[in-house]
Amino acid sequence: MPPAPRKGRTCTGAETDSLHSLRRRRKLHAMRGYFAIGVEGVSKPGNLGNLVRTAHAFGASFVFTVAPSLDMREMHLVDTSDTKANTPFYTYPDVSALALPLDCRLVGVELLDEAVCLPSFRHPLRAAYVLGPERGVLSPALVERCDFIVKIPTRFCVNVGVAGALVMYDRMVCLGRFAERPVRTGGPTAAAPTHTHGNRRIRRNRGLTNPK
Repeated sequence: MPPAPRKGRTCTGAETDSLHSLRRRRKLHAMRGYFAIGVEGVSKPGNLGNLVRTAHAFGASFVFTVAPSLDMREMHLVDTSDTKANTPFYTYPDVSALALPLDCRLVGVELLDEAVCLPSFRHPLRAAYVLGPERGVLSPALVERCDFIVKIPTRFCVNVGVAGALVMYDRMVCLGRFAERPVRTGGPTAAAPTHTHGNRRIRRNRGLTNPK
């Protein structure tokens, strides 16, 4: 990434072109919709800090905790990106207090027999993902609230931060705008398709007459 111009200095032509190119790449790869991620009953500041820092990197719209049992101030020792200063952070005392935007689907991440394997899951455009605590599982009350339950097909449970990163990466692959993977080994042979806007649509009120 090119260095940001110092205050009082005008960007050169090369710097401007480089910044515009970076913005185009970010827009090209941007995921559709929005997502949030959180954890229930988290007790280790390091795990939470790792999770929210990764969420910040993947472009989460907000992050949250449900009934945490830790000193939230210690999270900043790991979250070097200062997520709370750049992304909304919500703390809910219990499951009943958990509030999500309209039409946002709650997706639990847990190793349950009935859970959908993550590689086979189609992510909702508007989703909030919630993970269980380090030494436990999602509470029955939270499982009941979830629209979907997914599981990461591993031999045993992985760290909360790792699990969150895998879910967010899978969402990016599923909903991001990337070139298709080739059948052969290696990178794509064709660029990602360019997004084009359709023609302007004019809506007319049917069945209404214009006042005289």
